[in-house]
Amino acid sequence: MTLRTRILPLHARLGRLIPTDLVQLAARIFVGVTFWLSARTKVEGLSIKPSTFYLFEHEYALPLIPPDWAAVLATLGEHAFSVLIIAGLCTRLSAAGLLAMTAVIQIFVYPEAWVLHGTWAASLLAVLAYGPGRLSVDRLLRLDR
Repeated sequence: MTLRTRILPLHARLGRLIPTDLVQLAARIFVGVTFWLSARTKVEGLSIKPSTFYLFEHEYALPLIPPDWAAVLATLGEHAFSVLIIAGLCTRLSAAGLLAMTAVIQIFVYPEAWVLHGTWAASLLAVLAYGPGRLSVDRLLRLDR
């Protein structure tokens, strides 16, 4: 028996040991929590912190959109999309929204952090490609099969 004939069956079995639904759930939860924690730093109670507006004006300055609009949209988007993706509700739409935010952050704000943003993008692309999995509200409501 060759090394190849011994390794290939083991390789195939390892992939089957990890349930796909667990992978889909992990992809949703970990990227969702990342954006949720970021969103929480931008608010105090139900108000956006003045420091958030300052950051969007000076450090996160984006082209084509006024800084106050960017601060509000990013804060709302991070809160809404992260809750939805964690729950698995409107999952693919939420993943697309977070992927767009990731691209904006990568291109315009922190281009040197491509490795970190790449891990977010990989999780979000997996959710877009394979859906939320059976452990999701989308599946419960038969919105994504």
